[in-house]
Amino acid sequence: MAGFLRWLWRYRNYLIILLSPLVILPLPLVNPGMESRCGYVIILMALFWCTECIPLAITALLPVILFPMMGIMESSEVCNQYMKDSIVLGIGGLVVAMAVEHTNLHKRIAFRVLLGMGVKPALLMMGFMVTTAFLSMWISNIASTAMMLPITSAVLQQLSDTEAQAEEREMDLVTSKAGPEGLENQAFEMDDTTEDRASKEFQPKDSSINMVSTKESPEAEQRRLKREQKYLNLSKGLSLSVCYASSIGGTATLTGAPTNIILKGQFDELFPDNGDIINFTSWFGFAFPNMVLMLVMSWLWLKSIYLGINMKSFGCGTNKDCDKVAMKLVKKEYKKLGSMSFAEVSVLVLFVLLVLLWLTREPGFMPGWGSALFNKDRTFVTDATVSVFITVLFFIIPSQMPRCGDVFVDGISLKAPSTLITWDIVQKKMPWNLILLLGGGFALAKGSETSGLSRLLGQSLMPLQALPPFAIALVVSLFMAIFTECSSNVAATSLILPVLASMATAMKLHPLYIMLPCTICASLAFMLPVATPPNAIAFSYSNLKIKDMAKAGFVLNIVGVLTANIALNTWGTAMFDLNKFPDWANVTTTT
Repeated sequence: MAGFLRWLWRYRNYLIILLSPLVILPLPLVNPGMESRCGYVIILMALFWCTECIPLAITALLPVILFPMMGIMESSEVCNQYMKDSIVLGIGGLVVAMAVEHTNLHKRIAFRVLLGMGVKPALLMMGFMVTTAFLSMWISNIASTAMMLPITSAVLQQLSDTEAQAEEREMDLVTSKAGPEGLENQAFEMDDTTEDRASKEFQPKDSSINMVSTKESPEAEQRRLKREQKYLNLSKGLSLSVCYASSIGGTATLTGAPTNIILKGQFDELFPDNGDIINFTSWFGFAFPNMVLMLVMSWLWLKSIYLGINMKSFGCGTNKDCDKVAMKLVKKEYKKLGSMSFAEVSVLVLFVLLVLLWLTREPGFMPGWGSALFNKDRTFVTDATVSVFITVLFFIIPSQMPRCGDVFVDGISLKAPSTLITWDIVQKKMPWNLILLLGGGFALAKGSETSGLSRLLGQSLMPLQALPPFAIALVVSLFMAIFTECSSNVAATSLILPVLASMATAMKLHPLYIMLPCTICASLAFMLPVATPPNAIAFSYSNLKIKDMAKAGFVLNIVGVLTANIALNTWGTAMFDLNKFPDWANVTTTT
């Protein structure tokens, strides 16, 4: 029996692939309508996405096969969903992020923020969270987490080593006073190799943050154990703060998280006459204050768990020598970057230009350059246009300042410098699986709309109309936060947003009133290592246990749902006029 169970577990993916289509086959056979056929495809894809029996990106391609074969959509119409305006926007954002990483501009930004925040425990945690969140607004949360965790380890090692040396000096001083006369006390001589040793990256699971002598008194042992526990807690707190901040920071910009792009694409598809209500500027105006609020609440919660509620965590009453040496480490790593190169300056200028063009295209409170120059009758220029424009410049501008006359060096002909980013780099780093996932989500949304399934599911949720609007938004936000703990947030958003849109129009609620908080909450999966890639990276890198992540993440999930709904019912309502049901939202009910 045990051998049979092991065989089942070993071949579970193949069994899921074979049995899932057969188990749900009665759905389209009993009720042969178009809604049932579309439901069959969605349930099958949901099972494959949740179990990951085949790669997520391959599951996202199933609509190309099943929708035409089941008579739901034509193949050409399905394939068009895989390269929409919002997907091109995401591709442009990814290329910009690659250029920032390729030139190490993100490291320079990180070290500058840390130098400004200081190394007091509470301020150190805040500095890492602010840095990670800012980077995640523009580059992938995986890259920002993977970059920041080694920095936290090096700083913590330096702090621990310095504090251990200070304790040894105190013990040696006491010993010298109690010992024979003439005993020289060398305790205040610092080890010259300390800073170099601590500046090397280390894996916390492979090394302990301590300095243990072969023979130590009971008092010294007690101090060592206390110090180890303190830095173990601080290590856990900083690791969690980095991975949580990366997820939180991604919610602030339209290109910061794939779920944001999914909302943009599906909203424009379901409500084509919405007047470009969701763009980079409007999203930033709504989500950035919410991100700041969420970041502060997360910092306070993690600080209370791992640093305690006291003033010592801000540096009051702590050893200043530790802070000085740790700050030396950060300064040393920053100096290693050298002065800004021509490539870094160019990427920074293009990055700032991109953000400015996004923010001023349609600012909302005044006519932007988009409407003044191009979008007079129709929306010709979108955020994707700006994104691709800057992307093309990265492949035109050289990575070094062109100089005349330097054709030969020592008789060898010099080649022209490469551009700021090359296609080889893009081809290696571009997450093509994410692009296919986005396209699969848009294909599902279009299929649900075409078949009438989303309208049918939305009407089935009409009993929720008995609740006040704010309670409906709270319930669906909480459901999304729980659902994304055990499934891909991209897949969950792709499946659920079309249903919520139909539910909102059936209840005569503004669609954004339901879709906005759910999209934000889809990024706030904090409880399990498998919930998001940053969680998995932090869990594998540090001394975290599942109970540590669950304890901290459970409260933050609730905090995230509450802050998203507070934002929705305050400045969100004022920005998007969410108290009124717009005329353009009637499009999903007229079929």
